Amino acid sequence: MLTSEIIRRVKEIQIRTGRQVSDVLAGEYMSVFKGGGVEFDEVRPYIPGDDVRTIDWNVTARSGQPFVKRFQEERQLSLMMVADVSASQDFGSQSKSKREITAELCALLAFSAIHNDDKVGLILFHGEIEQYIPPRKGQTHALRVVREVLAHGREDRSLRHRPEPPPVADRLAEFKGWWRAWRSQKFFGCVAAPIFSHRATNITRAMDFLMTVGKRRNVCFLVSDFFDHDFERAVAAANRKHDVIAVLVSDVREEVLPDVGLITLKDAETGQLRVVDTGSRAFRDSVARLGQQRVEGLKKRLASLGIDFIHIDTSGNVVDPLIRFFRMRERRIRR
Repeated sequence: MLTSEIIRRVKEIQIRTGRQVSDVLAGEYMSVFKGGGVEFDEVRPYIPGDDVRTIDWNVTARSGQPFVKRFQEERQLSLMMVADVSASQDFGSQSKSKREITAELCALLAFSAIHNDDKVGLILFHGEIEQYIPPRKGQTHALRVVREVLAHGREDRSLRHRPEPPPVADRLAEFKGWWRAWRSQKFFGCVAAPIFSHRATNITRAMDFLMTVGKRRNVCFLVSDFFDHDFERAVAAANRKHDVIAVLVSDVREEVLPDVGLITLKDAETGQLRVVDTGSRAFRDSVARLGQQRVEGLKKRLASLGIDFIHIDTSGNVVDPLIRFFRMRERRIRR
């Protein structure tokens, strides 16, 4: 994808998602995600009936009149998107690839967060951690997040359009995050990664990195096709510190194969080839059954860990599953 194409795709996503954020998602987002506590607002004279525990004794002693502290909810939070950019994300049998759907989802979430004055950060991962962008406010920052998801791994990576370099504070925060990660024993030896580590999906490593760089509680959207195994323990550990939401991005051809006779399939992450007969009804039924079982099994495993699950298919739109998720969370909060 050329630099001009990346810019065009980012602008298209911004225009399309901008309308959707303004119309629906910003309000849904704000009603579901709230800040992590309360912050001081002001002091005012005591009124009979006020909780005596809120009396500010220092101000009361200076003024000779009772005053109480007022607090308001701390609205601001940090939204961290952990996006899978492994080789399998480039697959797409419809008009968009899984990577493009991931970028559009990240755009919707980023612009919703920025609309509500929240911070947005990004972790790109495959078999290793590819890129870390610390949480920050602002629409320009949100656009950078979307651009990085779209542009990752392209041949012209060095020529990508960058309107301005990241602020010094961002670069320092990014360096500190990487330094904490490298000092952690969990990341010792990651230089000696397998040959195909850049193609594979390693959710455990992504969650370990999130735990290392995320000091405060974040809302974390883990966006992947989940072609990985034995990652549940790491996701559960991250969910105890952060609010983790799992987003499965899949393609219809991962469950339903057309009848086109003998074809050669290639695993994008391992490079393995396999010749299959799509003319066999039994084979197509087996693929469909296994695909459905994978999705349902993933959903049940995550639910048992208390982790919310969103399923987005490349043949549909991104907004409807998000709205259903927001409204489900809102109903649960009101109970």
